[in-house]
Amino acid sequence: MNDAELINQILNGNMNAFTFLVTRYQKLVVHITGRLIERHDELEDVCQEVFLKVYQNLGKYRYECKLSTWIATIAYNTSINYLRKFKKGDDVVPEDSATLRNLSEFNTVDFEKADLHRYIRKQIDLLPVQYRTVLTLFHLEEFSYQEIEQITGMPEGTIKSYLFRAKALLKEKLKFVVDENSLNFVKEITHE
Repeated sequence: MNDAELINQILNGNMNAFTFLVTRYQKLVVHITGRLIERHDELEDVCQEVFLKVYQNLGKYRYECKLSTWIATIAYNTSINYLRKFKKGDDVVPEDSATLRNLSEFNTVDFEKADLHRYIRKQIDLLPVQYRTVLTLFHLEEFSYQEIEQITGMPEGTIKSYLFRAKALLKEKLKFVVDENSLNFVKEITHE
Protein backbone atom coordinates (compact mmCIF):
# COMPACT_ATOMS: atom_id res chain seq x y z
CA MET A 1 0.00 0.00 0.00
CA ASN A 2 1.49 3.39 -0.97
CA ASP A 3 1.55 6.36 1.41
CA ALA A 4 -1.44 8.14 -0.18
CA GLU A 5 -3.64 5.05 0.18
CA LEU A 6 -2.39 4.53 3.71
CA ILE A 7 -3.18 8.12 4.71
CA ASN A 8 -6.63 7.87 3.14
CA GLN A 9 -7.34 4.67 5.09
CA ILE A 10 -6.23 6.29 8.36
CA LEU A 11 -8.28 9.43 7.76
CA ASN A 12 -11.30 7.19 7.15
CA GLY A 13 -10.83 5.65 10.62
CA ASN A 14 -8.92 2.48 9.82
CA MET A 15 -6.75 1.97 12.92
CA ASN A 16 -5.07 -1.07 11.34
CA ALA A 17 -3.73 1.29 8.66
CA PHE A 18 -2.28 3.53 11.37
CA THR A 19 -0.64 0.51 12.99
CA PHE A 20 0.85 -0.30 9.58
CA LEU A 21 2.12 3.32 9.28
CA VAL A 22 3.75 3.08 12.72
CA THR A 23 5.40 -0.20 11.74
CA ARG A 24 6.62 1.26 8.43
CA TYR A 25 8.16 4.40 9.98
CA GLN A 26 9.06 3.20 13.47
CA LYS A 27 12.74 2.62 12.67
CA LEU A 28 13.04 6.09 11.12
CA VAL A 29 11.48 7.75 14.18
CA VAL A 30 13.55 5.73 16.65
CA HIS A 31 16.71 6.43 14.66
CA ILE A 32 16.20 10.20 14.55
CA THR A 33 14.89 10.49 18.09
CA GLY A 34 17.56 8.14 19.43
CA ARG A 35 20.31 10.41 18.13
CA LEU A 36 18.94 13.19 20.32
CA ILE A 37 17.45 11.43 23.34
CA GLU A 38 19.82 9.11 25.17
CA ARG A 39 17.77 7.43 27.89
CA HIS A 40 15.66 4.48 26.72
CA ASP A 41 12.59 5.34 28.82
CA GLU A 42 12.64 8.94 27.55
CA LEU A 43 13.17 7.71 23.99
CA GLU A 44 10.04 5.55 24.16
CA ASP A 45 7.99 8.46 25.50
CA VAL A 46 9.19 10.85 22.81
CA CYS A 47 8.59 8.28 20.03
CA GLN A 48 5.04 7.74 21.29
CA GLU A 49 4.54 11.50 21.31
CA VAL A 50 5.83 11.67 17.72
CA PHE A 51 3.30 9.12 16.48
CA LEU A 52 0.52 10.81 18.46
CA LYS A 53 1.38 14.06 16.67
CA VAL A 54 1.51 12.24 13.33
CA TYR A 55 -1.95 10.82 13.96
CA GLN A 56 -3.39 14.16 15.14
CA ASN A 57 -1.93 16.11 12.22
CA LEU A 58 -2.25 13.62 9.37
CA GLY A 59 -5.20 15.58 7.97
CA LYS A 60 -2.86 18.58 7.59
CA TYR A 61 -0.29 16.67 5.53
CA ARG A 62 -0.31 18.26 2.04
CA TYR A 63 2.09 16.01 0.04
CA GLU A 64 4.57 18.90 -0.32
CA CYS A 65 7.31 16.46 0.66
CA LYS A 66 7.61 12.71 1.11
CA LEU A 67 5.68 11.28 4.06
CA SER A 68 8.97 10.04 5.52
CA THR A 69 10.35 13.59 5.44
CA TRP A 70 7.20 14.93 7.11
CA ILE A 71 7.36 12.28 9.85
CA ALA A 72 11.11 12.84 10.30
CA THR A 73 10.41 16.56 10.75
CA ILE A 74 7.91 15.81 13.48
CA ALA A 75 10.39 13.42 15.15
CA TYR A 76 13.18 15.98 15.01
CA ASN A 77 11.06 18.87 16.29
CA THR A 78 9.48 16.79 19.06
CA SER A 79 12.93 15.64 20.19
CA ILE A 80 14.38 19.15 20.13
CA ASN A 81 11.38 20.48 22.06
CA TYR A 82 11.82 17.72 24.62
CA LEU A 83 15.50 18.61 25.03
CA ARG A 84 14.67 22.30 25.42
CA LYS A 85 12.03 21.55 28.00
CA PHE A 86 13.80 18.91 30.09
CA LYS A 87 17.52 19.06 29.26
CA LYS A 88 18.22 22.77 29.22
CA GLY A 89 21.96 22.67 28.42
CA ASP A 90 21.96 19.92 25.80
CA ASP A 91 20.83 21.76 22.70
CA VAL A 92 23.73 24.19 22.21
CA VAL A 93 26.62 23.39 19.86
CA PRO A 94 29.84 23.40 21.91
CA GLU A 95 33.17 24.47 20.48
CA ASP A 96 34.73 21.87 18.17
CA SER A 97 37.90 21.66 20.28
CA ALA A 98 35.89 21.06 23.46
CA THR A 99 33.89 18.39 21.68
CA LEU A 100 37.06 16.67 20.52
CA ARG A 101 38.44 16.70 24.07
CA ASN A 102 35.19 15.22 25.41
CA LEU A 103 35.06 12.31 22.96
CA SER A 104 35.71 9.18 24.96
CA GLU A 105 39.21 7.81 25.21
CA PHE A 106 39.61 4.35 23.79
CA ASN A 107 42.51 2.07 24.50
CA THR A 108 43.83 -0.03 21.62
CA VAL A 109 43.54 -3.30 23.58
CA ASP A 110 39.83 -2.64 24.04
CA PHE A 111 39.57 -1.60 20.40
CA GLU A 112 40.83 -4.96 19.23
CA LYS A 113 38.02 -6.64 21.17
CA ALA A 114 35.27 -4.17 20.25
CA ASP A 115 33.15 -3.95 17.18
CA LEU A 116 34.23 -1.03 14.95
CA HIS A 117 30.65 -0.15 14.12
CA ARG A 118 29.71 0.13 17.78
CA TYR A 119 32.72 2.31 18.45
CA ILE A 120 31.90 4.63 15.55
CA ARG A 121 28.27 4.87 16.70
CA LYS A 122 29.49 5.74 20.19
CA GLN A 123 31.64 8.51 18.75
CA ILE A 124 28.70 9.78 16.67
CA ASP A 125 26.57 9.82 19.84
CA LEU A 126 29.19 12.02 21.50
CA LEU A 127 28.99 14.67 18.78
CA PRO A 128 26.93 17.83 19.42
CA VAL A 129 23.21 17.36 18.80
CA GLN A 130 23.13 19.28 15.50
CA TYR A 131 26.17 17.46 14.11
CA ARG A 132 24.91 13.97 14.89
CA THR A 133 21.43 14.85 13.64
CA VAL A 134 22.70 16.02 10.26
CA LEU A 135 25.14 13.12 10.01
CA THR A 136 22.38 10.62 10.82
CA LEU A 137 19.88 12.11 8.41
CA PHE A 138 22.38 12.40 5.54
CA HIS A 139 24.47 9.24 5.82
CA LEU A 140 22.29 6.77 7.71
CA GLU A 141 18.79 7.78 6.63
CA GLU A 142 20.02 9.02 3.22
CA PHE A 143 17.96 12.21 3.12
CA SER A 144 19.05 14.89 0.64
CA TYR A 145 20.23 18.34 1.76
CA GLN A 146 16.85 19.75 0.78
CA GLU A 147 14.98 17.12 2.79
CA ILE A 148 17.20 17.74 5.82
CA GLU A 149 16.50 21.47 5.42
CA GLN A 150 12.75 20.70 5.50
CA ILE A 151 13.14 18.43 8.53
CA THR A 152 15.38 20.64 10.66
CA GLY A 153 14.67 24.13 9.36
CA MET A 154 18.44 24.67 9.01
CA PRO A 155 19.68 26.38 5.84
CA GLU A 156 21.47 24.11 3.36
CA GLY A 157 24.79 25.89 4.00
CA THR A 158 24.52 25.19 7.73
CA ILE A 159 23.70 21.55 7.04
CA LYS A 160 26.78 21.20 4.82
CA SER A 161 28.93 22.97 7.41
CA TYR A 162 27.68 20.74 10.28
CA LEU A 163 28.18 17.66 8.12
CA PHE A 164 31.73 18.71 7.26
CA ARG A 165 32.56 19.47 10.92
CA ALA A 166 31.00 16.21 12.15
CA LYS A 167 33.01 14.16 9.67
CA ALA A 168 36.20 16.08 10.56
CA LEU A 169 35.67 15.42 14.27
CA LEU A 170 35.02 11.74 13.65
CA LYS A 171 38.01 11.40 11.36
CA GLU A 172 40.25 13.15 13.91
CA LYS A 173 39.15 10.86 16.71
CA LEU A 174 39.26 7.70 14.61
CA LYS A 175 42.78 8.26 13.30
CA PHE A 176 44.16 7.50 16.77
CA VAL A 177 42.45 4.13 17.10
CA VAL A 178 42.07 2.80 13.58
CA ASP A 179 44.93 0.99 11.89
CA GLU A 180 45.83 1.45 8.22
CA ASN A 181 43.80 -1.58 7.10
CA SER A 182 40.66 -0.18 8.68
CA LEU A 183 41.13 3.32 7.28
CA ASN A 184 39.45 2.35 4.01
CA PHE A 185 36.35 1.39 5.98
CA VAL A 186 36.38 4.73 7.80
CA LYS A 187 36.84 6.57 4.49
CA GLU A 188 33.74 4.82 3.16
CA ILE A 189 31.74 6.00 6.17
CA THR A 190 32.96 9.57 5.80
CA HIS A 191 32.63 9.37 1.99
CA GLU A 192 36.14 10.57 1.21
